[in-house]
Amino acid sequence: MSWRWLPVLAVLLNASGCATTDDLESSSPRVTYTQVSASPETFTGQTVTFGGKVLAAKRLKEATRIEILQLPLASSLKPTLDLSKSQGRFMATKKEFLDPATIPAGTFVTITGEVAGSVILPLDETDYAYPVVEIKNLRVWPKEEETPRIRPYIGPGPYWGPYWSPYWRPWPYW
Repeated sequence: MSWRWLPVLAVLLNASGCATTDDLESSSPRVTYTQVSASPETFTGQTVTFGGKVLAAKRLKEATRIEILQLPLASSLKPTLDLSKSQGRFMATKKEFLDPATIPAGTFVTITGEVAGSVILPLDETDYAYPVVEIKNLRVWPKEEETPRIRPYIGPGPYWGPYWSPYWRPWPYW
C-alpha cells in the first residue's frame, strides 16, 4: 500500500463515524411553534427550539419567567428581525437563578427546551394562553452594530487644489 493514500483513508474513516447536527435534526420531526401553540399539552415533554424578542423577564420564587414574542428562526437559529412574522407569544422558564437584568426587553434570544404545557395570563384586556418552555439552553444574540456611514464627497473642501494644503490660496492674501 502506498503511503500517499494514508491521509485520504484516514479522512474517509473519520467522516464515516461522525454524525452532524443536521443528521440528528432530520431524523427527528421538528415541532413548530404553530403546532405547540395550538395544543401545548399534546407536546408536553418534547424538545423544541424557538426564538424571538424578549418582552419582559421576571424573577419568581421558584424560577425566572421570560415572556417572548415568537419570531421565525434563520438557518443559523437566529430570530428574524421582522416582527410582523410573529405567530404569537410564549413563556420560557428557568428553575436556576437567571438575573432578569441580563436579558432586558428588546433582546433577541433562541431557546431550546422542553414543552411544559401552558399558562393563562392577562394580556391587555384579555386572557392569553402562553405555551411554556422549560429552558435547557438559552442563546442571547448581541445587538447589531450600526456600520458607520461615510459622508460622500460633495465638492471642494479645505484641501482642494493642486498643492493639497489647507493654507494654499489661489490668490495672494496680503
